[in-house]
Amino acid sequence: MPLRLPPLPALRFFEAAGRHQSFKLAAAELNVTPSAISHGIVGLEQALGVELFVREPRGISLTATGADYLSYVSEAFSLIAIGTQRLPNHRANRPVAVSCAPTFASRWLLPRLAEFRERWPNVNVTVDTSHRQVGFPVDGFDFAIRLSRAPVAGTGWVRLFSERFVPVCSPAYRAKLHALHGADDEIDLRHATLIHVNAASEDWQVWLEATGAQDVDTTDGLRVDTIQLAFEAASMGLGVALGRKPLVDRDLASGALVEASRASIDSTTAYWLVSAENEERRPELFDFRRWLISEAQHVEAQTQGYVHTAPRSAAG
Repeated sequence: MPLRLPPLPALRFFEAAGRHQSFKLAAAELNVTPSAISHGIVGLEQALGVELFVREPRGISLTATGADYLSYVSEAFSLIAIGTQRLPNHRANRPVAVSCAPTFASRWLLPRLAEFRERWPNVNVTVDTSHRQVGFPVDGFDFAIRLSRAPVAGTGWVRLFSERFVPVCSPAYRAKLHALHGADDEIDLRHATLIHVNAASEDWQVWLEATGAQDVDTTDGLRVDTIQLAFEAASMGLGVALGRKPLVDRDLASGALVEASRASIDSTTAYWLVSAENEERRPELFDFRRWLISEAQHVEAQTQGYVHTAPRSAAG
């Protein structure tokens, strides 16, 4: 007797909505409207005779029944995805799919991919920089690179490297502040416009507290939503950004940015390579993982060898 299954499209809607805890994010991932997600889940609830979500004015949340059911549905989709990936023809033509933040992609990963392609010319790589959660292997990704204080249970996490924070600005901006407020090899941040990154988990307040700088106002300044924009704003002379080595190394090497202070600190977060538990079943994934970890170890050795001193005053 054949198994009686709920409508598969509705199950896909449920899995995405349950994983994101949002109809809107699920709709964006599946390229449908939030209304379609909502109606599909209502139909699924009616077919099952249970309530899967609690609808509230500020959002949705899974019921206890919904959370339990999601674990089975997610596992079922994962098994289908794994089986599909292991088909001979599918695996032969499938690229290595990586999810990471835009600034990390443009400033660290992409500049190194040419070397990977030289060593493995038959392995293609796709890079996705959309801001969304990744479910392995349902979403079709092989790896994700995430900034986190510690690994998260449920998937394989390998530490790549941490960042090092140092204030940076354009040469012209540093010269301008020197002319207005006295000559020194460091600028006085009390007179500078600080460039803040709204989405950053660690920003100016962390650096100021760690270095002991005093009387620096963090409420004013320019605010942007990405690290990339902060670096670009600093290079245009709009203020001082918190440089994040190694992401800012290219600008320092070219002279587009210079260090505004000798003081630097280690971040409390690190970049991690995240993958599904079975990612090494495909040889190209093993090669990519080993290559990426090797590149990261080289970068961390350089970054952690960076010499720094504590600031002597509020100028640092």
